Amino acid sequence: MTPATFMAMQATVEALPEDAPAQATALADTASTGAAAAGANLDLLQLVLDASLPVQLIMALLIVASVVSWVIIFRKRSVIARAQKEAERFEERFWSGAELAKLYAGATQGRGPSGGMEAIFEAGFREFGRLRQRKTTDSRVQLEGAQRAMRATGSREIDGLEHNLELLANIGSTAPYIGLVGTVFGIMVTMHGLLASGAQVGIKDVAPGISEALLATAMGLFVAIPAVWAYNRFANGVERLAVRYDAFAEEFSSILQRQAHADE
Repeated sequence: MTPATFMAMQATVEALPEDAPAQATALADTASTGAAAAGANLDLLQLVLDASLPVQLIMALLIVASVVSWVIIFRKRSVIARAQKEAERFEERFWSGAELAKLYAGATQGRGPSGGMEAIFEAGFREFGRLRQRKTTDSRVQLEGAQRAMRATGSREIDGLEHNLELLANIGSTAPYIGLVGTVFGIMVTMHGLLASGAQVGIKDVAPGISEALLATAMGLFVAIPAVWAYNRFANGVERLAVRYDAFAEEFSSILQRQAHADE
């Protein structure tokens, strides 16, 4: 490369303007301002109102499912917490050295029907006492009768605690797919509407329909996440109570066995 050629190339290169950094900063500020304005102008309620009929029906279904799941969550939380506290209080009375007859009298003469661990104790002690009155019944039959009564009562108590948990699990597992169906319908309706218009379209014409379609998916996730979390939490709580009831039934069976052998 000759010196003359090199000097000619230098002459063709234009120097950057002195205000180039200021221009770049201004462009960045303009972009951020536009993004903020777009976020501020995002009206979720208007998206729902402007959505197509199939998407609106799916959104309404998701709203109903969300209300149902939250009702179940609050009720089940109260029921399981009350069952845990009642189990703790009864275990304290049971292992405090009180007589079984007095505990049974307190359970049967209470302010309302007994539940949880107290109901298991009541069923076992009642059946044991009934068979004990028969002079011809040996200790093994008495113990087996009491154990059957406690198992049956324990199963009913656990079934009551698990009530509506299946519905909560179904809501948590199906809500995302229901929202996805709404997204598919929203995109289909938007695309068919744009094709039917026959006009040349841009991102401004497609964005509202896509936004309402994606809103259905978001609603499905917002419904499913609390339902799945609550189901796992409550299922774990019910399982722990079931183990606690079984352990109490085994310990109470040992006490009844010693008492049956003492009466022989």
